[in-house]
Amino acid sequence: MSLAILDLLATTPRPDGAAVERFLDGRAVPIVEGPSITFLYRGEAEAVRLRHFVFGLPTSQPLYRVEGTDLWFVVLEVPPGSRIEYKLEVHRGGGSEWIRDPLNPLLARDPFGANSVCHGSGYEVPDWIRPDPTVRPGRLEEVVVPAPALGEDRRVLVYLPNRLRSTRRYPLLLVFDGPDYLEYAGLRTVLDNLIHRHEVAPLIVALCAPGRRTEEYAASDAHARHVVEDLLPFLAGRFPVRPGVENRGLLGASLGAVAALYAAWRHPGTVGRLLLQSGSFAFTDIGKSERPGAFEPVVPFVNAFRAAPGRPAEKVYVSCGIYESLKYENRSLVSLLQQTEIEVRYAEARDGHNWENWRDRLREGLSWLFPGPLGLVYD
Repeated sequence: MSLAILDLLATTPRPDGAAVERFLDGRAVPIVEGPSITFLYRGEAEAVRLRHFVFGLPTSQPLYRVEGTDLWFVVLEVPPGSRIEYKLEVHRGGGSEWIRDPLNPLLARDPFGANSVCHGSGYEVPDWIRPDPTVRPGRLEEVVVPAPALGEDRRVLVYLPNRLRSTRRYPLLLVFDGPDYLEYAGLRTVLDNLIHRHEVAPLIVALCAPGRRTEEYAASDAHARHVVEDLLPFLAGRFPVRPGVENRGLLGASLGAVAALYAAWRHPGTVGRLLLQSGSFAFTDIGKSERPGAFEPVVPFVNAFRAAPGRPAEKVYVSCGIYESLKYENRSLVSLLQQTEIEVRYAEARDGHNWENWRDRLREGLSWLFPGPLGLVYD
C-alpha cells in the first residue's frame, strides 16, 4: 500500500470527494516516495489499468479504487533514477481508451503522439538539454543531395556550429532519423550547449531523413552505398569537413543504429566513430528471434557480423535502456566489440525505448567520440 494512500485513509477513515480534493491539492502526481511510485486516476470508471513501458514487469496493471470515492491507485516499486513513460487505460460504458494522465502535466513526445512521464527518485532532467540564452546557436541549412544509390535526390538539414569558419575544418556526423532527433531529443539545443561548454568539438551535423525507413534502415545495401557514395562525398565537397576517418561518425537509434553499424561494416575504413542507441540488433545464431517481421532483414546481417565483426570503426559508443527488451541484443553486441581492437563504451539507463532516453545519453556519447577542449583535458 502507498504511504500516501495510507495517510489519506488514516486521516479520513471514510474519505469522500472533499477529502480526495484535499489529498490531491498541491500534490505532484504520480507520488514518488523513495522506490515506491503511486499512480493515480480520478474519475468514474468500471476499471482502470496502468499501461507502462517497463520490460520485465507486467505491462498492464490494475488500479484499485479507494472505497467510496472516484480515486484509483496502483503502486510500482522501481530502482532509483528511473524514468518511466506510461498511459492509463480507462474502461467505461462498455469500451476502453488509452489516455495520458490527467493529473500529470509532464509529457514526452514522439512521432506517434505523447506519453505521460514519471521521474523516479533521483532522476534529474539534464541541464544541458535546456535552451541557454547566453549561448549563440548554430544554424540549419537545407541541401539537396543527389542520391543515385537510392534512385532519387534527398533533402538533408545540416547543422552548422556557431562561428563556422571556412578556413577551418570540422568533424562530420551523420544522424539517421535526424529530424526526429531535432524534434524529440532537442539535438540542436544539445549541440549548441555542449559545443559552447567546450565538452564537444564544433561539429557539422547532417540530419538525414529516410524515405522508406523500414526498408532503408534494416541493413540495406542501397542505403549503405548512399551513405558512402552520395552523402559523405557531397557533404565533404560542400562544407569545410576535416579529412580522416576519425573525423567522420554515424549516429542512430533503434533501426537507425542498425543502419549506422551496417554502413560502417559493409564499408570499413569509411567512418571512425559510431554512436548506437538501443539498436534493433536481432540475431538467430544462438536461438530463434522473437522480433517481428520488420526485423527479418536485420537478422542475416547481425548473424554475419557476430561471426566476423571486422573493424567497422575505431570507437563505438553504445547505449540502451534496461527497461527495454533490446538490452539483451545490445549487451551481446558490446561483448562482441570488446573482443576486438575497437574502443567501446557502453551505457545503460533506467529508462525505455524512447527519445528522451536517447537524448540523455548524447552528452556522454558525443563528448567521448568528438571531445572538445575540456574532454581532452579531463577525460
